Amino acid sequence: PRDFVCKTRRPFVSRTLSRSRGAGYRVLASPRPRSRGLRKQCTRVTSLTGRTTVETWDGARRVVVEAGPPGRGGSCGFVPDLSLDLRVAVLKPWLLLGSQDAAHDLDTLKKHKVTHILNVAYGVENAFLGDFIYKSISILDLPETNILSYFPECFEFIEQAKAKDGVVLVHCNAGVSRAAAIVIGFLMNSEELSFTSAFSLVKNARPSICPNAGFMEQLRTYQQGKESTKCDNIQESERGDQSVSHIPADKGQL
Repeated sequence: PRDFVCKTRRPFVSRTLSRSRGAGYRVLASPRPRSRGLRKQCTRVTSLTGRTTVETWDGARRVVVEAGPPGRGGSCGFVPDLSLDLRVAVLKPWLLLGSQDAAHDLDTLKKHKVTHILNVAYGVENAFLGDFIYKSISILDLPETNILSYFPECFEFIEQAKAKDGVVLVHCNAGVSRAAAIVIGFLMNSEELSFTSAFSLVKNARPSICPNAGFMEQLRTYQQGKESTKCDNIQESERGDQSVSHIPADKGQL
């Protein structure tokens, strides 16, 4: 068969066609992209395991080069963020909220004049035992964890730091769920704030907070319990006032 060259209206693409029996023309060569004047591009791809590859083109052939091994998280199902989070939220002059990164950075701790550290993370060691007063409570960041059961000992430690004119940093791993739930509960208890007000105060100071769904529900339940207790106390006080008003006067005073 006789070969023909058919050029399209685009000057940078050409095709070679061949005539076969009963089939008209068929393509023998694929389009060839024009490289003149175009800037070479590459694409960096990070997989769910943290493996990084770089994709580029060599003519019409795609070339994939591995740029780095998976991150420290291994096969973790997400891209790990390896940057340090040294931001510290100041809720009160003596009450701070942060992550394990802030708790392990001596300069950050000194900058905020920290004296006490409440560690509610799981598997995070205390870094400066000789420099600060620590309390460690291993709490799992799971919706089914009873976060309210840890309130009394956490609140007591925070109050002790306040009474000694200290500054306490409350932290977990990321300073997002467990530590946030603790300080929200503390503010509800000590400042008599509603859940909404306490949550907004902490959220404004540290926008990244996000207690898990179970903790959020428990904090709402905690507010309901406090409101119920407050109502009971008011009713008890009113009954006491009424009983005093009905005591008969002493006959000697009549």
